[in-house]
Formats: sequence, C-alpha cells, structure tokens
Amino acid sequence: MSKRKAPGDPKNLNQDFCDFLIELAEHELNVNRNHFKGQVYKNAARVLAAHPTRIKSGEEAKHLKGIGKKIALKIDEYLQTGKLKKLENIHHDDKGNAIKLLTRVSGIGPAKAAKLVDEGITSLEDLHKHPEKLTHHQLIGLKYFEDFEKKIPRNEIEQIESQIKNQLEDIDPKFEVTICGSYRRGKSESGDIDALITHIDYNSSIIDKKHKNQVLKTIVDKLMQCHLITDTLSLGETKFMGTCQLNPSLPTRRLDIRFVPFDQYYCAVLYFTGSDLFNQNMRHHALEQGFTLNEYTLRPLGLTGRSGEPVEILSEKCIFDVIDYPYKSPEERD
Repeated sequence: MSKRKAPGDPKNLNQDFCDFLIELAEHELNVNRNHFKGQVYKNAARVLAAHPTRIKSGEEAKHLKGIGKKIALKIDEYLQTGKLKKLENIHHDDKGNAIKLLTRVSGIGPAKAAKLVDEGITSLEDLHKHPEKLTHHQLIGLKYFEDFEKKIPRNEIEQIESQIKNQLEDIDPKFEVTICGSYRRGKSESGDIDALITHIDYNSSIIDKKHKNQVLKTIVDKLMQCHLITDTLSLGETKFMGTCQLNPSLPTRRLDIRFVPFDQYYCAVLYFTGSDLFNQNMRHHALEQGFTLNEYTLRPLGLTGRSGEPVEILSEKCIFDVIDYPYKSPEERD
C-alpha cells in the first residue's frame, strides 16, 4: 500500500537488476502512465528476485517466464557498462522527476501530479504554498511526508498490534486482528501497517453494508479515543485509511484497517500477506486444480467455467489443502 520501494533483500542475488527494473516501472506508471509497460517491468523484477542464482546474461534471463528480448538487452547493457542509457535520460528529465516526487505524497496519483507540474508546482515547497489545490488526503500526505518516507521497525508494529488487540478486547473478545504485508512475512521493517479485522459471528450472508460500516466506525472511534489513530483519510463501509502514532516521540505512520466477514477472513489474510508473486503463483495453481481464488473466496469452477459456491475456509492452511498446494509459512512467501 505504500509508495516506497521495498528494501533490498540480502537473499536476492539479482538485486541490482531488480532495482533498475523497478525504477523503469515507476517511470512508466507515474510519468508515462503506461500501466501495461510498468507491470511488465515489475513482473520481471519479481521473477528475477525469486530466481535462486545470479543471472549472468540477457540470454540466460530470457529463459525465465516474464523476461522478454527488450529486458534481456537491458540486462546485457547493464552487465557490460554498469548503467542504462534509458535510465540516465530519465534522470535528466526535470518534468518526469517532478512528477515522481509529487506522487510520493500520499493521495497524489500520476494524473494529479502531472496536472500540478503543468501548473508550475514542481516541489514540496510549491505544494505548501498552494493547499487549495489539494484534497484532505493529499494535505495529510504532505503534512506527514517525511514521516511516511521512514520505514517502521518491526518492534514498533508489534506494539501497535498489541494496542489494537487490547482495544478490540474491550469492545468484544470475539474480534480477531492480523497485521499483514511484509510484517507478517517476517521483515524487520515495513512501509505502512495493513490490519485485517474480523468477528467470528459476522458472516457475509448475515451482515449488511450499514452494519459493517457501524462495526468499523466503532473500532475506529475506539482507537481514536486511546489516541492511537491521529488522522482519518477516509472511512468507508469496510475500509479505514488514516494515520497512527504510538507516542509523540515517534513518527506518524500510515494505517489501513479492513473489516472482513469471518467467512472471507482467511482468503483476505492470504491475499494481503503477499508477496505479489506468491499470490500470482497460488492463484494460477488454483485454476489448474479447478478453483478460482481471490481475496474474498475460494470457489470451484464448473464445466462451463462458472464458479460455484464458496468453499468453507476455517484457516489459512485450509486454502492450501483444498487446492493441493504445498503449505509455506508467511516468512517463506517472498
């Protein structure tokens, strides 16, 4: 959920290739607004990050799924020269650099950033001078820009998780919470905090939108009363986006909370734990086994290709068992 690039993985033997591919992807997504090309670069980076050995040539890379001729040529260029001419040109593109800077502000997307740059706003200082051009979310993003750029140490998230659990216990002991993302995958630091909350008595078949909204609002109000939540960016029927702060001596952090019906909870936990590549591989395997898997449900596919009724899922491991996929702990899903 964060706009920041993930830190380097010491186990990634192709980290330098991944770094330039991610930079190319961000340029395509944020400056050129070419979603397809951006995703091609991102997918290639994921494939290289997961490869167990060091890639020694573009030709070798082409044998990996998702690495085409053009990316292979870039790998060869980098191996031969230690740099990419395309990236050097990007680094000297003042307009593109301004757009990329502004998209680092939470709430500012590529289209909004390009519009601001066309209006002569090319820096954070310029943004501060024109608050009337920003939404509430964007103003909060600008206010905490430096805080949001900082990684969150694992022990701080553990304390935030404990505080959320304690407050939920006060409301109703039947609430459950899981902090997902890189935190659940065992990383030492994260870009933001993504919490999933459920209640064992709330299933999708018996809870209406108004009820869901009231449950989430009750949770958010409780976390505001204990001063954990400091700002609200948005509060919908099932999702809260905002900020939290463990204590005044620490930075303000981004916090997202989703309230999920219990019958969809473990599919959501699996999905939001990631990684993206692991999710893609698991969904592909599910299809091969005659199922469709997403963040809500696991459903069997009929002969016509239409999905049937959701399979009852009572644990995350149950999903692996149903589709006959070897179980991997969250720490093994990078």
